[in-house]
Formats: sequence, structure tokens, C-alpha cells
Amino acid sequence: MYRIGVDVGGTNTDAAILDTGSISTPSRGVLASCKTPTTPDVTSGIKEVVHRVLDKSGVDRGHVLSIAIGTTHFVNAIVEADARLLNKVAVMLNLTPLKIPPYEDFPPALKNIISGPAFYLDGGLEIDGREILPLNPTQIKSAVKAIKDEGITMVALVGVFSPLDHEGIHEEACKKIMLECDSSLSIVCSHAIGGPGLLERENATILNASILSLAKKTIGGFRRAIKEMNLTCQLYLTQNDGTLTDADTAARYPIKTFASGPTNSMTGAAFLAGLDKPGSNRIDRQVLVVDIGGTTTDVCALLPSGFPRQAPNFVEVGGVRTAFSMPEVLSIGLGGGSRIGVDETSGKVTVGPDSVGHYLTTKAMVFDGNVMTATDIVVASGAEIVGNPEKVRGISSDVVAKARSQIKRLLERVIDNMKVSAAPVTALLVGGGSIVHMDDLEGVAECIRPPHHDSANAVGAAIAKVAGEVDVIEILSGREEKDIIQAAEAKAIANAIEKGADKDDIKIVELEKLPLSYTTNKATRIIVKVVGRLRQESAGTVKDNQEATYVTDEEEAQEMKEKQATSADTSKSSVKPSLEIDIPSYRPDVKNNVWYLSPVDLEFIASGVGVLGCGGGGPSYIQYLVGLRYLRNGGTGKLRVIAPKSLKDTDILCFGSWYGAPSVSGERLPAGTEILTAIESLNKLLGYKDFDAVVADEIGGGNGLATFPTSVHFDKPVVDGDFMGRAYPTMEHGTPYVYGQPITPCALADAKGNVSIVMNAESNARVESMLRTTAVELGLMAGVTERPLMGEAVKKYIVPNTLSQSWYLGRAIHLARRIKTDLIKAIFDVSPGKLLYTGKIIDVKRDISRGYTVGECIIGPLSEDEREEVSSSDTVDEQRHLVIPFQNEYLYAAYLDPTVSEGKEDVICTVPDLISILGQDGEAIGSPELRFGLKVKVIGMPAHPLWTGDPRGLRVGGPQGFGLDMEWTSIGKYQEPRSVIEDFNTR
Repeated sequence: MYRIGVDVGGTNTDAAILDTGSISTPSRGVLASCKTPTTPDVTSGIKEVVHRVLDKSGVDRGHVLSIAIGTTHFVNAIVEADARLLNKVAVMLNLTPLKIPPYEDFPPALKNIISGPAFYLDGGLEIDGREILPLNPTQIKSAVKAIKDEGITMVALVGVFSPLDHEGIHEEACKKIMLECDSSLSIVCSHAIGGPGLLERENATILNASILSLAKKTIGGFRRAIKEMNLTCQLYLTQNDGTLTDADTAARYPIKTFASGPTNSMTGAAFLAGLDKPGSNRIDRQVLVVDIGGTTTDVCALLPSGFPRQAPNFVEVGGVRTAFSMPEVLSIGLGGGSRIGVDETSGKVTVGPDSVGHYLTTKAMVFDGNVMTATDIVVASGAEIVGNPEKVRGISSDVVAKARSQIKRLLERVIDNMKVSAAPVTALLVGGGSIVHMDDLEGVAECIRPPHHDSANAVGAAIAKVAGEVDVIEILSGREEKDIIQAAEAKAIANAIEKGADKDDIKIVELEKLPLSYTTNKATRIIVKVVGRLRQESAGTVKDNQEATYVTDEEEAQEMKEKQATSADTSKSSVKPSLEIDIPSYRPDVKNNVWYLSPVDLEFIASGVGVLGCGGGGPSYIQYLVGLRYLRNGGTGKLRVIAPKSLKDTDILCFGSWYGAPSVSGERLPAGTEILTAIESLNKLLGYKDFDAVVADEIGGGNGLATFPTSVHFDKPVVDGDFMGRAYPTMEHGTPYVYGQPITPCALADAKGNVSIVMNAESNARVESMLRTTAVELGLMAGVTERPLMGEAVKKYIVPNTLSQSWYLGRAIHLARRIKTDLIKAIFDVSPGKLLYTGKIIDVKRDISRGYTVGECIIGPLSEDEREEVSSSDTVDEQRHLVIPFQNEYLYAAYLDPTVSEGKEDVICTVPDLISILGQDGEAIGSPELRFGLKVKVIGMPAHPLWTGDPRGLRVGGPQGFGLDMEWTSIGKYQEPRSVIEDFNTR
């Protein structure tokens, strides 16, 4: 019996046919493979390439068991904002109205095409499974009528913590009611699209809904092509993770096929290299697939399961932040068509990144062209015979040697950057450009170029397996964890069998338990994934949906019409205003000692507060979007900042920040009323009818931006400073409370108007525990405010100019990234500090203790080649490892000799000094985002004297306050940050 795999790319369409009974042979059962140019229509290119492999192989069409297709058709429609292929989408949300409405961070061009109305309905769950509100059928029916009146049929349905909704009491129940009202609606439930992270899951659900019509037509075209070729086999599509889905499911969830192309190449390479054969497991090695084309080299790590390593956190598709699974691929500008440059003066030889691309067969020297390419170097080296070798005999041996050396270094570097462990590497070389690999690679134990390597993508589609996956949040408190895990595994297995997996071949390939911090009910995210080979169905039996839609010639012609220009630039972003300005000449608006914030200022500050977050403080992106919305909707002129010294001693100042758990704040987004309600309730209790300004409790992370909506709402200025100068994990870490100022009464409020007030407590620690208990009852998403303070106390205990510091840090990061200058120098030019280490994360350990994420990160030194890539100020001449323990925030940094077992740590920096880990783009990396292989820079900045100049500050904010048996170790003397108000003031 035979299987056909097809991979439809932007340039070429590949096909391969496999004999399932001959996969143990050296050819792995591949009977034939072909490549043809991709056609604009849906069917003709597929029909052409499948006809070729069938003719080439001589296979009887009645013996073909399945055809699996991978396509970029759907993702291209999103990336190109193609109005011909996208539909408007109405969004229904089972939650409280948000300050971040749907489409808020979509690029304008895409938003203009697909944005439909949004409806906020009762519903949603707390993290412990309690209902926030029950469904209201009257609301639902009213919304359906409004959607129908708009002429919209595509709907995205999103509920808070829908991954917890195992019984389907919200999203699924709401969908049922909607279809009873209007059966013509196409409804996508978010729990079927992604896991926790409401904004990213909502975005992905909207994108999926927008291409439902396109998916139906495209898959109908695939079905039509199969029918016209007299094939009666099952049709499958390949997914982002390298597994199969039947055509009907793919038509409902096309977003899950977006990255199938790269994934097919990776899984096909592993199969062709025989890594799935018994006894071939390279247990002591890591396997990397190196796919070299004409222009780029793509590298991906294969997991022991044989599937690609998935990208962490969120991914952007067409400028939209989403959270669906996609393989993590690192690309560089090296391919068979890479141009070779020779500097006649210095003799320096460069390879790429520019390429002749698909013009290789006309422009390369071996094909009578006049451009020296990497392929010409391969032929001149005698490594391969391509084209006419006589055409490259004039290339000097010196140029050949230098180009080969450069190619070798490029490959070594990209492979090293994609390593997932310190184990030796087996590299699988695939793609037509893989001939450029000519020399042994340092750090690579084995290089394999398997048979049919230039058709690995089509082979990957043909051999793809079926998966079953469960991604849920379970409450473990009072339950047997073993039983819960077994139930999740059973559900995943049943899901795989239902999709067509052979029940005797199913294996568990992924099992993750991720405790959620700050929760007291042992809420844990559980991810189980199983895979199995496709069941052998009887040949000639049509298993596809008999009522399937087949695209017509008219529909296909409509899709092939020339794409109309969009009304906006598809590359323009609604949430990255700095891309539209010249950063060096930009000046903030400061008049009469008042700084009026702009969207660009907010973007800079959002990057800066991440650095000052020291690994904690919560993610700043959501709070940035909230602040941006307030500013753009009536905040101009209201969102303003004043200097601490402008305060009068008798001024009354209020505070407000978010209180709860990061694992909740990413799912239960702010309604925008929580902090405002807390402030109003407390002020009413204390008899304050008005106040004069707002101050941030902490500048680090998302809370550094929390004062901006408060400022706009009450039309009060924000003071340039905060009470921590960084992020800390508890309320008692505020400087006024360290020095005896009253923290009570303080108020906690949620989005439903519930308010709790702590009137008094025996200690600041007890205040924290009382607030924490109430916060759990309120769903761990609340606004908090403490007793207002007078201007005299604020001026005494504030860490000044930290908003300015965040602005300068963010500006430095964005500018250095824009003009490719020294990142560390740019940062320290505006905020003095010390580079502690430059290296690569080699280990991360995590746990949950007392509600906090605790653990340690170990960073190893860069290789010599990697050190040459960065400037001298970006490196530290240190070969020992660096260990950074954390309790949400980073606690200290110490050198550790890896050659000495249980070696003594050489501590170089501790709290309260600031320790921040930066990625290669200069943005801060929070402790939840740390992972193996990331190249990072670790910086330290001195803490304010309020923390270091008095034993009371060190007792709470120093090592002692975190139970560490060590003295405070500083990296230098504190310098007050520059003031934007003083630097840019005009009268």
C-alpha cells in the first residue's frame, strides 16, 4: 500500500510517494519524488505534481491509502492581508467588558478587513473553576440578532479560563444556543484553538474564524483534485506540530496548519535519516535538522519524540500576537544561491546574506552567469559537480578556501545557537542547497544527508502521524494527582484514536505539569500529547466526508482574481509607534515642567519597566495596551507626569497597582475599574473628596504602567518616581512602609465591584497575608491601594525619576536595535550599571514555593566565535558559569566553577541592587521566560540608598529579607536617574 505526501510552498510544490511495506529499506520506501512550480489556483499544481509521482512510480491509484497535504495558503492570506480571502469576524466574549477590546493590537490593514462587532456576555470561570457569572440566554439571543443584522456569519467565541471548562458549560453551551438561533453561523470556540493566555488565544481564534471560508474552498479544491485524479483515498492536512488532521477538522481549524511546511521538512528529514528505526535512537545526542535552500538555512531541534521543538511563549503571525503551537526555527542568510563577495583591497571574502535565489540556474557562474555564488564555491572545491565546472576554474584557491571557511563558520554558529542541551549534535542536512556543507563542523558529532533530502518536506507530509492532545488547567487540591494525570492521558489517547491513529501504536510523547504561581488550590496546567501512526484502511475505501464541499471552477476563478491593494500599509503596526519616527530627533512634549505622554513615550517606558522589573513585576504588554487605549481615547493632555520636587508638603497622593497572580492576569484581563474602585472606596472611607497626584507602588514590570489609566480617569498627574525603584514580590517592600509609614487602611477591589478593606494589622507581613487570602476569593485579579500619603512623606521616601529612567532605558534599547549599535553601552550611557555576564543559558530549575516561582538559572560562557560577534563592552572575560537564583525577581548573581563539584559560589551582586537579564534584542527576560539556549546579557544597577543606606532597608529588601545567608554585595554607587522633565522642558 502507498501514501502520497504533498507540500505546497510559496515557490514550489513537492510530492513524494511511499511504499508503506518498504520503509525499512535504505530508500525508506520512497518510490518517487517530484517538484513543480506552485500555481495560483488551488488544484492544478497539486494535480500536476501528483500525476508525476504516480507516473514515475507506476503505482496503481487504487492502492493509494492516503494523501497528506501541507500548505501555506492560509497563513499567506493573513500575512498579506488579502481582502479577497478573508471575512469579517464578530467576537463574543464570556467575560466582563475589557479595557482591551478585540483587535486592539492588530495591524490596521488587517483590522480594517476582518474587524466586526464585539459583544460582552455574562460567563467565564475563575482559576479555581468557579463561575464568574452564569450564561444569560437573553444576552446571547440579542447578540445573535445583531450579528445577523450586520450580515456577518463568522464568529469567534472567547471565555475566561475556557481551558478549565471541561464540561462545556460556557463556550460550548453558548455556541449551542447561538446555533439554535441561527444555524448559518460559523462559530469557533477559543478553547479548541489554544491554552491559557486570553489575549493571544482570542487573537488566534479571530484569525481562524476569518479564514474559515477560505479553508472550506481550499480544502474543497484539494478534494476536487483528488476526485479528478480518480483517487479514492482519505485526505489529510499536516499541522504545525508535524501531525495529521482529517480534512473536515482542518476546515474548522485551519490556523493549526499555518507552519506545516517547515515542520514537514523537519519530520521528513528525521524519517529519511532512519532515526525512527529500532536501535537508532541517539539517546546521548541532540538532533538538529539543517534545511538549506537557495537563499536561507533553517535550523530546528528535534525532540526525542521525532517532532520539532515548539516555539515558546507567543508568536506573531501577520503582525498579530498569538499563542498557537509552531516550531522554533532559526534562519540565516546562507543557501546555494548566496552571493560571494571579495574585497579587492583587504582580500576579505563574505558569504551572503543576499542571494540570487531562484535565479541560481541563470546567474551562477557554473550556469554561464556572472555572479559568484556558494554553489560555485562548492564546484570549484571539487565537492560536487553542478553545471559546467570549467566556468569556475578561474576562482583563486585563496577565495575558495576563505569562502569555505566562512560557510563552515556560518553553519557552526547557527547550529550552536539552536542547541537545546550540551550533548553532542547529529545534524540532518536536507534541501537542495545542502551541498554547501563541505567540511566537518566543530561541535557536530555527525552529519547526515539522507536519500531524497531535497524532497524531505513532501516525505514528511506522507509519513506524518496522528496526534491527540490535552491542554487543561486542573485543580489538584484535595485530589489524587496520579488519577488526574491518567485521566488526561486517556483523553488524549481517545482523541488520537478518533482522529485515525492506530490504537496499538500510540505513545505518549509529551507530559508537562506547570504549577501556577500565587495560587493556593494547586492549580496546575497539564499538557499531554500522544502520537500514533495512521491506521491502515482498506484501499479504495473513501473515508472522507461524503457530504464534503468541492470547489467549483467559478469559485476558483474568483480566488485567482488579482489581489486588490489594501487601504493601509500591511507592515504598519498599531502598537509600535516608534517604527514611525526618527528616534534620535524625537523629543517628548514637556511644557512648564509637565511631561505630556505620547504613544511613543508609552512604548519606550514599557520596555524600560521590563528592565527595572528584575525578572518579576508581571508582564508589561497588557498594561501597555491599556495605557495606550486610555491615551488614544481622551487621554491626550490628561496623561501627564510631574517631578517629585513640584509636590507641596500638604498635597494628598494616592497609589494603585495590580494584585493577584501572573498566571491569572494573562487570562482574566483588566476591566479597568479595579484600581479606580479601590481608590474611590478607600478615599470615601477616609473622607478624602479629592487628591492631587498619583504615585506608582513599583516601577518594575506591568505595575510600572498601572498609574497611567488612573491618571487619565481622575485627571491627576503621575509623579516621576515610585516606592521600590524596581519590582519586589510583596506590598511590604514599599519604601514608606519599610520606614514606618502606615500601610493601612488599604483596599482591594475586583471587576464586579467587590471591595475588601484591611483596617489594621499587627504587621506589614500580616497585611500582605490578609490581602492574599482575599485576593484568592476574588479570583486573583484585583486592584489594590494603600492609605494615601502627604506630599512631605512622598518626597522623603520616593525613588525619584524612575519613569524617566524607564523612558531613557526604553529609548536606548529601541535606538540601539534600530541603528545596530552597542546595546550595553547605550543602556549604561543613560542608566549607569555594570555588565555582569554575557553567555548562554545552560540550565533552568523551577518550582512553586509559598505561591512564588522559585528556582535558579545557570548561564555558561560564549564560544570564541560567538564572542567575536559582539562588541567588547558587550562581553565579560569570564569562563566560569553564572548562577542566578530567583523568587519571582532575581535575588543574586554568583560565579560558579563548573569543574569543581559543590564548588563555592563567588557572589558578585545581590538584592537590593537590580539584576536584569536581557535577550539579544535588549528586551528584559522575566523569570518565567528563562529557557535553555537563550543568549543573554546580565546587567546590574545600584539600588537607591533608601534600600542600602539604612539597616531597615537591607533587612526587608536585602538578602536577609529573602532568607539568604549572605551579605549585600553591590556593583557600584547609586546615581539619581536623569529627568525627562528637566532635560526637555520648554516654557
